[in-house]
Amino acid sequence: MATDWEVLLPMRIDPSGPESIADFARCTGMDEYGSYEAALDDIDRYDAVIVRVAPLGADVIDRADRLQVIAKHGSGLDNVDVPAASRRDIVVCNTPGANARSVAEHAIALLFGVRRNLHTADRHVRAGNWERAAFTGDELTRDTFGVYGFGNIGRKTADLATGLGMTVLAFDPKKPDDAFLEGVERVESLEALFERSNTVSAHVPLTDRTRHSVSTAELAALGETGVLINTSRGAVVEETALHEALESGTVAGAGLDTFETEPPGDDHPLYARDEVLLTPHVGGVTEQALSRMSQQAAANVRTVYDGGLPDSTKNRADLSREVAG
Repeated sequence: MATDWEVLLPMRIDPSGPESIADFARCTGMDEYGSYEAALDDIDRYDAVIVRVAPLGADVIDRADRLQVIAKHGSGLDNVDVPAASRRDIVVCNTPGANARSVAEHAIALLFGVRRNLHTADRHVRAGNWERAAFTGDELTRDTFGVYGFGNIGRKTADLATGLGMTVLAFDPKKPDDAFLEGVERVESLEALFERSNTVSAHVPLTDRTRHSVSTAELAALGETGVLINTSRGAVVEETALHEALESGTVAGAGLDTFETEPPGDDHPLYARDEVLLTPHVGGVTEQALSRMSQQAAANVRTVYDGGLPDSTKNRADLSREVAG
């Protein structure tokens, strides 16, 4: 079948998306190149790229002479140099909400794990031990659950927390009052969220405003029974401050799916802390979410191919009139 567009898949994705655009696009993936770097070396032959979590910087984008759309397989765009794409009139779009349920469930799973000591109890039993009193936990219904960021994922997480009987607060200065769910109390500052909650779950994008926005003062406000959950971006939390808060007993525990550097390295200080539950950035990695993200990213490529702009275009205001319509 003749194809009009060449589409680069520099990381493997669910095949349902590429298959859905096979009528006009030839999708080339990692199997042809062997490495992400090798794929990007060939960027100038592609009309579109569907990118996951690996970086797509200005040094690559500036060589992308044919590129018309960068379709993010996911929601966060901190790995894409959006201004560089805008300078070259390249549409940048994402798949908001496609993995929201999966990430929300993972955030709640991390909280269950920390409050009920599941990871340490598992190791205890595997070692042949049976000291039940050492693993006394807490019911989640005792928690006042603070949601930091009330986008698609924050809303889903709040909904799950409400269903579990927790009191739910939320902070998001960018959202109007009518964006907050019934039964969720909006608070007016991040400080108030941490002061009034004994669990806070972060669901914000990484921006200059949110980088290290959870640090010493916020953790102190959370208090000695407090648990921090982060399934957003690692750099939202200042990891040194978190380690110090855990070591001093300022907070009770943490569940982290993301880190400032991924992978974190062999000697990360949080590895040694039993009150911390760690997972390798898998919040959105379920069969269902991967399929939805693949299909939505491919649908965004089709929209640009057809001459339109996806609803999730993030740089619409910076595109030329010819591209933006």
